[in-house]
Amino acid sequence: MADWLNFALSLTAFLSSHIIPRIGGLRDRLITKLGRSIYFSLYGAVSLLLFAWVIAAVGEAPRVAIWPHYPWMRWIPNLAMPLVFMLIFCGLGLRSPNTLGSKQGAEFDATNPGIAAVSRHPLLLALLIWAGAHLVVNGELAHVILFGTFASFPLVAMWGFDRKSARLMGAEAEAFFAQTSWLSLRPLVHRNWLRQNASALAPRCLLGLLCWAALLPLHEAVIGAWPFP
Repeated sequence: MADWLNFALSLTAFLSSHIIPRIGGLRDRLITKLGRSIYFSLYGAVSLLLFAWVIAAVGEAPRVAIWPHYPWMRWIPNLAMPLVFMLIFCGLGLRSPNTLGSKQGAEFDATNPGIAAVSRHPLLLALLIWAGAHLVVNGELAHVILFGTFASFPLVAMWGFDRKSARLMGAEAEAFFAQTSWLSLRPLVHRNWLRQNASALAPRCLLGLLCWAALLPLHEAVIGAWPFP
């Protein structure tokens, strides 16, 4: 029972650290008082520590199988994670309002939406893909709760950010939603979009792949699970 309690507390603390700062404008007040760089440095450090607690707690939770594990399932996250890293690197500093990782004060350019044409929430989409891919592989109850929660969070966040955009962008909202999507592969085969964005996004995709390749061998040492089939 104590192991379940530890897992519940760790997951609650991690989720609360992302929800509480947005209540009542607390985050904005802290950013004003501390400065953006200090606030996000502290926020990132706390998030990493809480995430480490979650990982340790889920590993100690009782093993209750919901569905069986087969070796071929491990191909799913191995194929998904390069895409996740590319979305992360392409989404950082996104010139699009109201999403995770967007550039401060960014204004949307309907003539060149950039990566927003593929996804207007690339970092949240990356989190959703990461969680969904790992959910398939990990069919024990604690992992199902963990990855199911992490998959639900970006869905709710994307919906919330879209509502905020529709409310704040006014007349520009129609063009914004017409030129962007939660996920669309059409821009990747559109000649004009490729011509406008390939030179800017290709280095980011390469950095994402290099980061994935560098971190993959550390998966077993950090997470405690061999990632390959």
